[in-house]
Amino acid sequence: MDTSTRVGSVALANPVMTAAGTAGHGAELARYMDLSTLGAVVVKSLSPQPWAGNPAPRVHQTTGGMLNSVGLQGPGVEAWLEHELPALLNAGATVVASIWGFTVEDYAKAAAMLADTPVVAVEVNLSCPNVEDRRHMFAHNPTTAAEAIEATAGCNKPRWAKLSPNVTDITEIAGAVLGAGAEALTLTNTVMGLAIDPESRQPRLGAGGGGLSGAAIRPVAVRAVYDCRKAFPGAAIVGVGGISTGEHAVEFLLAGADAVQVGTATFADPRAPARVRSELERWCRRHGIDRITDLIGGAHVGDD
Repeated sequence: MDTSTRVGSVALANPVMTAAGTAGHGAELARYMDLSTLGAVVVKSLSPQPWAGNPAPRVHQTTGGMLNSVGLQGPGVEAWLEHELPALLNAGATVVASIWGFTVEDYAKAAAMLADTPVVAVEVNLSCPNVEDRRHMFAHNPTTAAEAIEATAGCNKPRWAKLSPNVTDITEIAGAVLGAGAEALTLTNTVMGLAIDPESRQPRLGAGGGGLSGAAIRPVAVRAVYDCRKAFPGAAIVGVGGISTGEHAVEFLLAGADAVQVGTATFADPRAPARVRSELERWCRRHGIDRITDLIGGAHVGDD
């Protein structure tokens, strides 16, 4: 069976990747699986400089998912290139770097630092507060989202715009970032949420609210993929949100994703990305699918 796929200009051996923020900055998952067997490893989002993140507690389990407010803690691009990337490459991983920033200039700096590196693509995490726009998220405004994407051209790599589902019309934001130079859309990031402890009467996370991920958001993410595939038939799309089985991956592919990312499932099962890949392949064999790409957009048959 041909498991290969493409995300824009990036060729992948198979469509299953890790998701940023859930696989660490380096080769942490290598003890649980052969990273070279994944389509790619997408590392935790990096800023130009080290960032300490939010106060503890940072993670809270909820019904059907997980709330997190880690706050994009990371070592910064320079330290990551020196201390984390070599181990990933030695493990045979295909590496996608994820970047973030508080300002457009932050995005430009982080991107430029990745220009002469062996990463195959740069995922631009737009779910970040813009300190130049009253801390509104870049991903919530088509203008600021496009500005951040335009600023990252210096990476000289294909850019994947990771969007937020917390908007009225995600296709509006998607059109803006595609027009600004993004080669692919990563759909989606977490849904905003809050959990309160009835005993203390205080939020359960140190920063208050957080991002909801896991099974509960899968229908939201599938809808985002479906709508963007319908609106932009030629766009490259990566689906992410609540994937924990091969059948979940099939659902995203049918909605229009060219590839998928497995994230929160790795907290319960560090082998989840490799397992999802194996289950996807078995599902295809049972259903007589010879090429993974034959599934992509299958739910759109008959669309105008």
